[in-house]
Amino acid sequence: MATAVLNHHQRAGGVIHRLRRQQADGWRLKCKPVCASTELELSQWLQSVPWRGERPRAVLADHQTKGQGQRGRRWEAARGGVWISAALPWDSSSGHADMLGLMVALALSERLERKGLPVRIKWPNDLLIDSRKLAGLLPRLVFRGGRLRMVRIGVGMNVANPVPVGAIALRDLLPRGCARRDVWTVEVLRALERIQTLANRPELVRREIEKRLWANQVKDPQSGEIWEIQGLALNGALQLCQGARSASWTRWPDGNHDNLYNLA
Repeated sequence: MATAVLNHHQRAGGVIHRLRRQQADGWRLKCKPVCASTELELSQWLQSVPWRGERPRAVLADHQTKGQGQRGRRWEAARGGVWISAALPWDSSSGHADMLGLMVALALSERLERKGLPVRIKWPNDLLIDSRKLAGLLPRLVFRGGRLRMVRIGVGMNVANPVPVGAIALRDLLPRGCARRDVWTVEVLRALERIQTLANRPELVRREIEKRLWANQVKDPQSGEIWEIQGLALNGALQLCQGARSASWTRWPDGNHDNLYNLA
């Protein structure tokens, strides 16, 4: 049964009610009206109440003042969006945890597509509509003693919040009344529940992600070179070619990282 811990019980109650109606009430939820970062809140929760591999947990916030993104980027996440950090147990018999971010991207894309939205996945962790960013993901694998102990996923999705240039919110895309934060909080949690199933179907994940890739070409921000996108490897790497040359990216290159390429 889903339970709310600590603060902001009214919102938690609405989310729990929707989860129970969908027979998906296994979550422990902690809801905050405002916090620096749901990632930090989740880390503190896991430290104060140690993880025993039981029910999944999620921290929800109305407003983040120092949200965390890829490569330590920070931003202010305004009220009206869905801002979640979750920890889920991981079955050690499941493979392909290295595709975690892509599995979440696919699961969330499927739920958005049920509303008729044409989602594209910008490798590795962003969801776009009409080339504008709708959602971003922050996946992390947590090991202990060489064994994968849990997976953590941060999700930020624009719903009814103000967005910067280059982004888009669900309120701009859906009929009035359909871009509700409580509804889409549940949609995100349900998408996260699907990743364990997807982990056992890596070929399906790869095929479905390739259908939704955001572009046919990509520009290397370090060298300025243009590469053709060929698809994905089973570990989630982006497969590229340039004439007779081929390469794979394991993460998005920037000026601070070397050894991003496997060149052939």
